[in-house]
Amino acid sequence: MITFGPVPSRRLGRSLGINNIPPKHCSYSCVYCQVGRTSHMQTQRQAFYDPKEVYGEVAEKVRKLQQEGIKIDYLAFVPDGEPALDVNLGKQIELLKPLGVRIAVISNASLIWQKEVQDDLCKADLISLKIDAVSEDIWRRIDRPHKSLQLGRILQGISGFSSFYKGDLITETMLIRDINDTSEEAEKTARFIAEIKSLKSYISTPIRPPSEKEIKSADEHAINTAYQIFRGKNINVECLIGYEGNEFAFTGDAEENLFSIMSVHPMREEAVRQFLKRSGKDWSFVEKTIDENKLEKIEYGNEIFYMRKFSKSGSRKDK
Repeated sequence: MITFGPVPSRRLGRSLGINNIPPKHCSYSCVYCQVGRTSHMQTQRQAFYDPKEVYGEVAEKVRKLQQEGIKIDYLAFVPDGEPALDVNLGKQIELLKPLGVRIAVISNASLIWQKEVQDDLCKADLISLKIDAVSEDIWRRIDRPHKSLQLGRILQGISGFSSFYKGDLITETMLIRDINDTSEEAEKTARFIAEIKSLKSYISTPIRPPSEKEIKSADEHAINTAYQIFRGKNINVECLIGYEGNEFAFTGDAEENLFSIMSVHPMREEAVRQFLKRSGKDWSFVEKTIDENKLEKIEYGNEIFYMRKFSKSGSRKDK
């Protein structure tokens, strides 16, 4: 399914997700990724979906949401992998522009040193770039990049792109306990971000179950220390450590809507219950889908999450 949501986003308000990359094609295999380890590690761009197919599905979803009176703040390219791996990304953005909704791309920044990627990203209204670390060893431990990638080239690409991009540029740094949560690394990262032209920088922690079970969020002390370091360098910084809320939209088909969200956005139990209430379903619906091996119940951070189950190959289970 190419579209999902709308979902409440900590960065974008209410966004309609666009999943332009099949699972799990990516240039990174981040230890905290919510959709699991990367099964197709690559840096070579390729075509995945026909741009007209992407446009058609998104346009139809937007039309339905407008009929329901549901407001959308962004159309967000936030797929199961790195969106810039899609060679048709720029064309898709161009096709979607006439819908009149701002377009965002959430990227890990790994390919931003390539001119054709920069050209594609320049067509979007907002770009979010991942900057988890600026130290080579820490970057490799947390983001687990494709062997051909070079951190220095990526950082140069970010700096160059920020100098001419006309839209809103934001950055996100995910703090992981005992990997990149030291004051020394926060100082280095903040020093780099202070040099680029960004609207806002977010310090975040995993709020959904990560791909590696041993991964833990940085504690409050480390988060506050990083925040103060960023702020001390005059960076417009915010912490993203809270819950997005439960305002997931319902547009008719409960199973389709719930599964499309859970495919890339694990939901807390309270959010699932509220969603089912609005859609006229009871909890037996969830129990049935778990029995059918379509959903997985996950405990993380003293919370219960539900996520659409993946096959061993990395593809989602068919309904």
